[in-house]
Parts: sequence; C-alpha cells; structure tokens
Amino acid sequence: MRPPRERHRGKDRLTTGILAWEEVHRYTMTMPPLARLGDLEIAVLEHVWAAGPCDVKAVHRTLGSRRGITLNTVQSTMERLFRKGLLAREKVSHAYVYSPRHTREELGARMVEEVVSRLLKGEAVSTLEAFVDLAARTDAANLDRLERLIAERRKAPR
Repeated sequence: MRPPRERHRGKDRLTTGILAWEEVHRYTMTMPPLARLGDLEIAVLEHVWAAGPCDVKAVHRTLGSRRGITLNTVQSTMERLFRKGLLAREKVSHAYVYSPRHTREELGARMVEEVVSRLLKGEAVSTLEAFVDLAARTDAANLDRLERLIAERRKAPR
C-alpha cells in the first residue's frame, strides 16, 4: 500500500500526517524510518550519545554557536526526536533531560535494514556483495572481522 500523497507547488509529495505515519509504521519495527532524519537531528543524536543525558541548553551550547542556530531550534529538534521515539526524556525541575532510546549500533543496524528492505527489496545476494565490497575498501582487516562474526554466528544457538 502506498502512503498518501498531496500536491505541493505542482509536484506530488508524501503527506506527513498521522495516517502516513501509521502506514509507514506497519512496515518498520520500533523505530521510525531513518531516511527522515535531518542533519541537525543526526548531530543532536551524536551529541547525546557522546555526552550522555543532557538538557536542551547543554546541546545548544555545543551545537548552537557552531551552527548558528537558536535555542528554540534545538528544542524543536529534540522534541521531534522524542516524538519519533529516538530520545527519551525525564522532567527534572523545570527542564527535560533527554537521553538516547537506542544505541548508535542499534540505529545503524536499523538503517541498514531499512535500506535493504526499501531500496533493494530484500535482495540478500546483492546486499551482501555490496557490504563485503564496502568492508574491503574501508579496511582490509574488516574482511577478517566479517569472517570471525560469521563463524561466531554459526556457532550460536538458534
């Protein structure tokens, strides 16, 4: 089933309402589609992973001056990440303290899964070939790591 579309400036585009999210959510696990993460959202996640639980002001001190963005922009971004299920938050005094709901590795694995399922239609052979090629180009030792991971997986009970 295709997500609903609307006309905008003469072009079709996906709608962003609740209905579209419900349709997309049926095909994903517990995380939203990562293709919808913007550069600032990724930068905020990177900061929270590195710094640990923090409030909006702490993130703004690090990212705001470097990017030339306001406190409100950071606050809106963190709220969006909370609504997307990528950040958890707890009210402490008058401010929310945000923490990651998923590790970097979990999000990375989810991103790979999404690319394979959406773009490659789950084709395992081409995906594995591309992954092995990428691993070999990045670092020759990665092929050894892959062999060890495969051996460990084969030994693990199913």
